[in-house]
Amino acid sequence: MGDLKGLQERLGYQFRDVALLELALTHPSIAHEQEVVVATNQRLEFLGDAVLGLVLTRELYEKFPTLDEGPLTKARAQLVNQATLCEQARSLGLGEHLIMSRGELSSGGRDRASSLADAFEAVLGAMFMDGGYVPACEFVLRCFRDSFDGFRILPNLSNPKGELQEFLQSRSPEPPRYTVTSSSGPDHDRRFECAVSHDGRELGRGNGKSKREAESAAAFAALVQLKSEEPERKE
Repeated sequence: MGDLKGLQERLGYQFRDVALLELALTHPSIAHEQEVVVATNQRLEFLGDAVLGLVLTRELYEKFPTLDEGPLTKARAQLVNQATLCEQARSLGLGEHLIMSRGELSSGGRDRASSLADAFEAVLGAMFMDGGYVPACEFVLRCFRDSFDGFRILPNLSNPKGELQEFLQSRSPEPPRYTVTSSSGPDHDRRFECAVSHDGRELGRGNGKSKREAESAAAFAALVQLKSEEPERKE
């Protein structure tokens, strides 16, 4: 499972009850491998998802006082998606600490995006249970600080694909290219992930219940990235 002391240093939080952290790292596949009932991280993931949503919702609410509910909801969705949470989990090295079944390990489970995203939320849930809201909030804001810096200039949330097209046309006649990178779930509840690229560079990824929604989310992520790279305008 790896050195939990080192992991806690990367988390910036020392658990009073390390068993909570161990539970947060226990993948559901382990339950299928044991003959007895084994607790997994699914309940902590459920809790962490709620804590994450609350922290980011409050931060967006306070940071952008002129935005209505719709744009705020879309902005939050760009911060809380599988790709983003997976990236956070990888930066913390959660994969090497996951407790999984032999089958899951042999199939590359430690680097599976869904497992890493779930583990990030579960660790957050464990932190909330162990220390309360304040350290959990500080952890989230520390992890997402770069994302919030990228929101210094918000893109047009009503038509991100159109704005991305205009933004790129000012630099090159080549249009952005959208590619569906993955799809999952049953036919009645499909989830799509889409990437948008330009001039050979991937600019962003997004998720949605339709290809169109995923493309819009990818365009939004691209705009956030591109506008965060622009030098700040002097007054």
